[in-house]
Amino acid sequence: MQRNTKRQLRVIDASFVALGPSGVAIRDRLKHLTSEDEKVLRVVGEHLGRLASRDLAARCRDGLEHTSDTWAARKQGLTGESSSRWAGSITKATHDQWALSRRCQLAHIQSLEAGARTLLHRLSQPIGEKGSKRAPGGYRSKREWFQKSRRLHTLEHRLDVARADREAGVVHVVRGGRKLLNNRHNLEAAQLTETEWRARWEAGRWFLAADGESGKHFGNETIRVSPDGEVSIKLPAPLADLANARHGRYVLASKVQFKHRGQEWADRIDANRAVAYRVHLDVERGRWYLTASWQRPTVKTIPLDTARAKGMIGVDTNADHFAAYRLDVHGNPVGDPKSFFYDLSGSAQHRDAQIRHAITRLLHWAKRCGVAAIAIEDLDFTAEKTREKHGRRKRFRQLISGIPTGKLKARLVSMAAEMDLSIVAVDPAYTSMWGDQHWRKPLATGRRKMSRHDAAGIAIGRRALGHPIRRRTAPPQHHQSDGAGHRTVQAGPETRGREETRPPVTERAHDARTQAGTTGTRETSRISKTVRDVRSDQVWVQDSLLVT
Repeated sequence: MQRNTKRQLRVIDASFVALGPSGVAIRDRLKHLTSEDEKVLRVVGEHLGRLASRDLAARCRDGLEHTSDTWAARKQGLTGESSSRWAGSITKATHDQWALSRRCQLAHIQSLEAGARTLLHRLSQPIGEKGSKRAPGGYRSKREWFQKSRRLHTLEHRLDVARADREAGVVHVVRGGRKLLNNRHNLEAAQLTETEWRARWEAGRWFLAADGESGKHFGNETIRVSPDGEVSIKLPAPLADLANARHGRYVLASKVQFKHRGQEWADRIDANRAVAYRVHLDVERGRWYLTASWQRPTVKTIPLDTARAKGMIGVDTNADHFAAYRLDVHGNPVGDPKSFFYDLSGSAQHRDAQIRHAITRLLHWAKRCGVAAIAIEDLDFTAEKTREKHGRRKRFRQLISGIPTGKLKARLVSMAAEMDLSIVAVDPAYTSMWGDQHWRKPLATGRRKMSRHDAAGIAIGRRALGHPIRRRTAPPQHHQSDGAGHRTVQAGPETRGREETRPPVTERAHDARTQAGTTGTRETSRISKTVRDVRSDQVWVQDSLLVT
């Protein structure tokens, strides 16, 4: 009976060039605001924030019964207390927030379903049953089995509640953020006083954002910014007495000057194209900011062959650094590996800044290398970091939770497009394992230290270039029976299992003999001769086991 202990590999998805960004956002600080300016901004933001909260509550009450008529009625009710354009911006923001909550609700249900399935499977196994690489085994003790059975009941209850809410169209939204709301119950852990928390809570619930309109003066009639940086706001009807300019407008003493993409912004407002603006207060710093954003046609990606023409840089994403390696067009590593570190502890602003700085260093190095694209794994850990999935591996759960996959994708694609670099996404399957197996030891020298992450960068780059990850085997020596014939030809891209490690000739001969059902020395000699004849051929064919 033939033994089949070979591990079956999953299908590896094809590499592709990621689409470029479809939107632009720039920000500048509102400096030298007077006390009257800050008072007006606070009053307007608070007034519109109350309207936005009321509109969101009405939208949540409508649920799945929302129609265009109910939307028109809500907008009409808001128009009398603000203006038609302010009402349009509020209702649009409400719809976006409700739709985002629905998507998050669906992701939560899928996570609960995955956890319940894993618990059901493990509870059905005998206690102490060993698991495999594809399916987990049973629990180690009766005590653990009992605790997990209680955990299953908890997840099933949460799942029933979430499914009922989704069928009824119920969503749970907190304007200002649920995290900030929960901080109110534990101010000491959040390192906040009640006054500081109250200031952040109120600022987070303000509404000072207006969508642009193409064809209107400077692309926005509600919050208007002139080419010289003058900012004026159309006040809501109940606050028209605060205006200091004609037509119920308030002009701020501060002038903005966009340093980043300033020329692109100026070209848009000169052509009266739509630009959306948002005014917000950073309570911790005590600074006011103005953010301008607009849409643009999606940047068309270059063909994959063009991205591969100048080689590639393979990047392995980790919890604290990017491990990058440059490869030429043939898939050969060039130079030494590079590491770009970042620290994801601290506030959200600090984490975002760390990612931006690391990506900037990576892109500048890629430009110096002269490549046209960067290869990165298409990672997605949304359903892979639960304790039901990984059990006691708490440190591993923390590790994959710390990898900035979502923010990294958005930042890397947008920043690379500005430097005329493309991003090639590859399947992450087996890159770390095969990179460590085939590239770590051969490239390690006395002056070059290779880590598992550096080797994974090579594997990612080779997969993006269309090459197998494994290294080519060296030709045999001249004293061997087949001379120095070329036997390093790789299998074609269409050959299944080409990424696998090719077993030695003696192993294949043994498997062929076992399949033939004989152990005689004469039969073994004949099979070995056949294997040598096939191996000495000029073209290597990587097929299944030999059958004689």
